[in-house]
Amino acid sequence: MAAKDGPAGKRPNSIWLTERPPPRRKAEQPAGLGLDKIVAATVRLLDADGLAKFSMRRLAAGLGVTAMSVYWYVDTKDDLLELALDSVMGEMRLPDEGDAGQDWREHLRALAGGYRALLTGHPWVARLLGTYINVGPHATAFSDASMRVMKGSGLSLEQIAGGLSAVFQFVYGFATIEGLFNARCAEAGLPVDEYFRQVMQALQGRPEFTELLENSTEVMAARGGATVEEMRDRDFAFALDLQIAGIEAMRDRPSH
Repeated sequence: MAAKDGPAGKRPNSIWLTERPPPRRKAEQPAGLGLDKIVAATVRLLDADGLAKFSMRRLAAGLGVTAMSVYWYVDTKDDLLELALDSVMGEMRLPDEGDAGQDWREHLRALAGGYRALLTGHPWVARLLGTYINVGPHATAFSDASMRVMKGSGLSLEQIAGGLSAVFQFVYGFATIEGLFNARCAEAGLPVDEYFRQVMQALQGRPEFTELLENSTEVMAARGGATVEEMRDRDFAFALDLQIAGIEAMRDRPSH
């Protein structure tokens, strides 16, 4: 039975809000296929080729089955992408609710770091997060954990949503740009550090970039880090500390 219509007569479009009877294997269905295997293959294909090249036919070919065999387990490609999205969200390690020895700041840093790793490790995730409502079990567990941690920060109930937005929208933006840069380097067939070095060399000797290069060189020397990855890690850690400092500063400010 599908989810019931809302007040406007439209249903939320999500596999998690639709009741679908479990598939009964027909004689012609490939043995050992299964939904878990299909979802795992979907993740591998998305990681390898990206969202734009993903298709049910390519997925089925990789599994050695027909596309109709895949549709026996899911109704649409969107359903499968939702399942893949929630599957990888299960890779994030969540704080132990019973761990009283670690304060909210460390829990928040761990959640932010896990979210960054998810977005850079699976670049297609950033697009899907804005496409689906994300109420699968792993996404819900992450949201619940984030809410518990933010409640522990001392922010008022009125401030909590803004605090969560400040942290996780920052992580989303940082990691999405990081992932896009990594993808650009991969397309060029170059390691990240070599690509960065070539870009910097290409800017040298161009008068319009003189100030940019001088400022960038000063900042890179000051913050340290021999590789792009080290520089990113330093930037991320400091930017996250700024978010935490902002939460600490705002939690005692009277609400308006």
